[in-house]
Amino acid sequence: MEKLEFYENPKFHHVRHPLIEHKLAILRDIHTPTKQFVELAEEIAMLETYEATKDLPLEAVTVETPLEKATCYMVSGRAVGIVPILRAGLGMVSGVQKLIPNAKVGHIGLYRDHETHQPIEYYCKLPEDAENRTLIVVDPMLATGGSASDAIAMIKKRGVTKIKLCCIVSAPEGIRRILADHPDVDLYVATVDRCLNENCYILPGLGDAGDRLFGTK
Repeated sequence: MEKLEFYENPKFHHVRHPLIEHKLAILRDIHTPTKQFVELAEEIAMLETYEATKDLPLEAVTVETPLEKATCYMVSGRAVGIVPILRAGLGMVSGVQKLIPNAKVGHIGLYRDHETHQPIEYYCKLPEDAENRTLIVVDPMLATGGSASDAIAMIKKRGVTKIKLCCIVSAPEGIRRILADHPDVDLYVATVDRCLNENCYILPGLGDAGDRLFGTK
């Protein structure tokens, strides 16, 4: 597929890896059962997090090995918070936590009006020290970008300046929306799909991520 214009944007990151491609193929399959779908979403989230955290600040520490003292490096300060967009974003949290087990978790609740396709807020709870952390917002699907853009705006209103957005499946329409609305936010995706259909579902996509994660359809 021909590269689209947003590939030239330094804030856009298409996380490519053979393991991600393999897991995505199974994730998309209509026959993949809920348990495996959940596990795959977590694993892809973990692989994306590895890439999204490569610029975290480090500080020197002294560690005593069995042989001598050594200067090593650890992530500096109150580094990371995780903010899933409810409900599907919950499916990515444990994958991030496997790499960053001490990350605090907030939650943002938005739902999409099925007629206007616009996001409506119903909940927002962030860590008390959120403004001192890099917040990784997670949502498996980036379709129109409306929910993710509104979630990021809600976070910014609470004084947070370091924000990254991690999604698994994305559409060009959503990518353009995020990069336009929030040019200061790094966007990480595992795949860029073709387009949205008339109901704003991603094609080829994987269906409704929330329903597939929680077995509600």
